[in-house]
Amino acid sequence: MAVEMARLTDRPQPESPQPPESPAQSPFLMPGPRSGPQLPPADPRLRQRAMAGLCLAVLSLLAMLLIGNVQRAAAVAGVALAVAVAGVTLAVSARHAARRAGTRRPRGATAGLVVGLLGVLFSGFALLGFLIFGPQIDQYSNCMNGASAVAAQQACQDQLQHAINARITQLGG
Repeated sequence: MAVEMARLTDRPQPESPQPPESPAQSPFLMPGPRSGPQLPPADPRLRQRAMAGLCLAVLSLLAMLLIGNVQRAAAVAGVALAVAVAGVTLAVSARHAARRAGTRRPRGATAGLVVGLLGVLFSGFALLGFLIFGPQIDQYSNCMNGASAVAAQQACQDQLQHAINARITQLGG
């Protein structure tokens, strides 16, 4: 058995040539081309529809955040719900029309869909709450308008809590 030992003067045999590694991609450079065919951009009308859907969706959330008058809260929640539904409808129709046309999804369509669904959920639950507990909320608002001391405000909150608990029991059985 002959065992060969490596000598210092021996050079390693060159291995099969490997392709040069691609340089690391900088986050500041444009990404490389994607594999597969690039879809053409969406029609300008679809882009406008998607942006209108996004704007309506954001508007519905803003309306819910800016409720200042408790007596009009149910009406504001109803209008915000209708606006959010319109935003979702526009965003979904823009996405489907772009898919049918074989173009890219318009910018803002997905964001409009997500924000619009949030608006539908938020305003829908708020409207339901205002419709179910409307008299209790009105009574609380009137009580708080007349309460100047901290003890009177605490009494208003206790009264609201008892009224809501009574309404829940009434609804439940």
